[in-house]
Amino acid sequence: MTENPDTLLEDPHRKGTLRSFVRWLLIGVALLWSFAVLILVAARWIDPPTTAVHLERRMQAWIHHTPYHEHYEFVPLSQISPDFQHAVIAAEDARFYQHHGFDWHAMQIAAGDDMEGGRIRGGSTLTQQLVKNLFFGTGRSVLRKGAEFTLVPVAELILGKQRILELYLNVVEWGPGVYGAESACRYYYRTSARSIDRQQAAQLAAILPLPMKRRPDHMNHYSGLILERMRQMGW
Repeated sequence: MTENPDTLLEDPHRKGTLRSFVRWLLIGVALLWSFAVLILVAARWIDPPTTAVHLERRMQAWIHHTPYHEHYEFVPLSQISPDFQHAVIAAEDARFYQHHGFDWHAMQIAAGDDMEGGRIRGGSTLTQQLVKNLFFGTGRSVLRKGAEFTLVPVAELILGKQRILELYLNVVEWGPGVYGAESACRYYYRTSARSIDRQQAAQLAAILPLPMKRRPDHMNHYSGLILERMRQMGW
C-alpha cells in the first residue's frame, strides 16, 4: 500500500501551524502575566479604582437587568479599626504574618473539611484572595489557579504584608455591591471602619466566605468563634 502524497505534503504544514499557534499562545500568556505584575507594582502606591469582581458583578447585573448600586470607598489602613483588621485575619488567614503567600496546612484542613461536608472557610490566604479579587473574579478553573499560583509570590514580594492587608480590606466583597471595610461598616452599622466595635467587626468578618448569602446579624455563633480565636492570638 502506498501513502497518499497529499498527506505527506500536508503534515509539515500542519505541524508548522501548530507550532506557530503554541508559540503565539505562550507569548500572549507571558504578556498578560507581565501586565498583571505591572498592576501589582502600581498597586504598591496606587489604590485600585476597580477589580475583576467589581466588573463581574456589574456585568451580571447588566445581563440579568437587575439594579446595581456600588458602594466602594478606599481608606488607609490607619483608618480601619485594629479590632476589624484582627477579626478578618483571625477569620480568614490566622497565619497571615507567618506564611509567604500560601498556607499549606490550612489548605489540608480545608480539603479535609470539604470531604466531611463541614467547611466554614476555605484554605486560601488573604494574598491569594486579593490576587483573585484583582484579576480573576469569582470563577474557578485550573487555569485561574495556575495563574494565581504564579502571581501570589510576586504580590508578597512587591506589596508586603501591610499593603496586602490594606488592599484586601478595601476591595473585598461584603454584600451586594458593597466593597471594602469602610463601605461595609456604613452599609450594615452606619458607622466608620475606624469606629466599629469588636463584636461588629467579628460579625462582619464572619460573612466573608459567603458575602452574598450571609448577613452579620445572623452570624452570632461564628462571630463568637472568631472572637475566641482573636483572644487566643493575643488580640
